[in-house]
Amino acid sequence: MEVRYLPNQEWFKRATTDELRKTYLIESLFIPSKVVMVYSELDRAIAGSAVPQDGELFLESSKKEMGAEYFTERREIGIINIGGKGYVKIDNSTYNMDPKDGLYIGKGSYKIYFGSTDKKNSAAFYFVSYPAHQTYPAELVKFESAMATHLGTQKDCNERTIHKYIHPDGVHSCQLVMGLTELEEGCVWNTMPAHTHQRRSEVYMYFNLGEDGFVVHMMGEPTETKHIVIRDKQAVINPSWSIHSGVGVRNYTFIWAMGGENQVFDDMDWVAPKTLK
Repeated sequence: MEVRYLPNQEWFKRATTDELRKTYLIESLFIPSKVVMVYSELDRAIAGSAVPQDGELFLESSKKEMGAEYFTERREIGIINIGGKGYVKIDNSTYNMDPKDGLYIGKGSYKIYFGSTDKKNSAAFYFVSYPAHQTYPAELVKFESAMATHLGTQKDCNERTIHKYIHPDGVHSCQLVMGLTELEEGCVWNTMPAHTHQRRSEVYMYFNLGEDGFVVHMMGEPTETKHIVIRDKQAVINPSWSIHSGVGVRNYTFIWAMGGENQVFDDMDWVAPKTLK
């Protein structure tokens, strides 16, 4: 497990492109037959992936970094499948997951395995985990049953649908909030107008970009922005003080996951576009 220690705003202003990428960007996810994890000291988030191509993959605790006997001893997890059909085994229960289905796993689930239904079209599980102080039951969220909110316009190139999986009005958790946003064809801007949310951090994972596609992901304080070029199936860690907004070469999909002090989705500090620099 890789560990990331994040600097403050003053460092951000002086950082080079390479320094920004090494600090905030998670480049190598979705490696076949492997569980990949990055641990961030920012709200103690863990972002990772599992692609069970040659058999089931076990989600192990990294005792050095987590100090836990098993992964969810003091944690909860949100999972979304972006590959073929698969399943997740939690102790004595199995949850079948179609593409874009989500799953919440609460604190205290001892054994967790990822599997694919068809080895020729492997499942590809993306997950984000935050610390948990209370146990909530595991719950499967079918894509079509997730709460959907349609926002933006074609004129502003930001027409999109936000699918909320884990949130106070849906699947309950300790602090994790998670969902998936799809942009309409011809739309390229996400989260514009931009915002920050001081009470929680966020991780974005972009996909459906294609081999030659990319997103220019904007970060930083509203009057001191920088950007990171992000390719297909890569993720970015966003501190609470930073905006997080992107524009792509074509429409795309991204998974967002938040954790921190407040779970209310609309708890945002909006930034007027004219103030961005």
